[in-house]
Amino acid sequence: MRNLLTATAMLLATAAMAQAEGELQLYNWGDYTSAELLAKFEKETGIKVTVTDYDSNDTALAKIEAGGHGFDLVVPSANYVQIYVEKGLVQELDLSKLPHHGNIAPEWVDVEYDPGRKFSVPWQWGLTGMGVNQTAYSGDINTSAIFLDPPPELVGKVNVTPEMNDIIALTTMYLGGEICSEDAELMKKVRDKLIEAKPKWVSMDYGMTEKMASNDVMASVYWNGAMFRSRLQNPDVKFGYPKEGFPLFMDQVMLLSDAQNVEEAYKFLDFIELPENAALISAFARYANGISGSEEFMPADMKDAPEIVIPAELRDKGVFLKTCTGKAQDYITAIWTELQK
Repeated sequence: MRNLLTATAMLLATAAMAQAEGELQLYNWGDYTSAELLAKFEKETGIKVTVTDYDSNDTALAKIEAGGHGFDLVVPSANYVQIYVEKGLVQELDLSKLPHHGNIAPEWVDVEYDPGRKFSVPWQWGLTGMGVNQTAYSGDINTSAIFLDPPPELVGKVNVTPEMNDIIALTTMYLGGEICSEDAELMKKVRDKLIEAKPKWVSMDYGMTEKMASNDVMASVYWNGAMFRSRLQNPDVKFGYPKEGFPLFMDQVMLLSDAQNVEEAYKFLDFIELPENAALISAFARYANGISGSEEFMPADMKDAPEIVIPAELRDKGVFLKTCTGKAQDYITAIWTELQK
């Protein structure tokens, strides 16, 4: 009888393992994952990917730190990569399992936040700027004044995306400072400017791709790819690059330390390093990616899109967000806490 029970238990265990195989849990930004990409991956590998959305880097980090999440892969921005590494939340990649790792574009390999790409694979990159519906305002949109000193036409019509680091960075640069400043007087001015500007906003929210396209919001601090998608639905939506300075970002996929579907995760990581597959990611969310050769597979309208091609005179105004520490981070957190009140 014991042998029969043992055999039955083994069969059940084998069945459970078989059921677990061919699955993958991806934790990613909302409205950021191509369904076509996932369908292609499942067709080619038999692995079904389940995507769970989040709305900010802080939300994702808190969820991962809490444990018991069940995710295999996460997609943090560059300024959060070292946080994940230092906290032991992700594992170093076995590059022997990524035969297409060499497809990463040279400029995206030895990045400051992950030299040699030992912990991450590029997903997409872009920037934070100003989305404006020009039926409401036809003036200069290449400025953070859109949300910090809104013109009369936009007062009460501007959304500010609740991304702490982006908003503090834009405000700091608007006032002539540098990201991660430890200058107490400057950061007091940053706080004062944001507190002064807030009553002129209509909201602090996400989901602006649809709201800008449908004229529910007339202006928003938002990401270039999302505003590209808004313009495709509503040609009155334009994207501005703040001449005072704007933050750049690169999101990348990382393998979590407590991932359950590790081999499946490696297959997915290698899959998105193929140019034609990276192009599917970009074709959906409308951001550039970090894989060489992907451009030829992208939609033709991405080659010269005003949301993708930064004006020559403003290219040197983009600054990559970095991980602020010490007093700089204390100031940022304090300002953001006060702004939320």
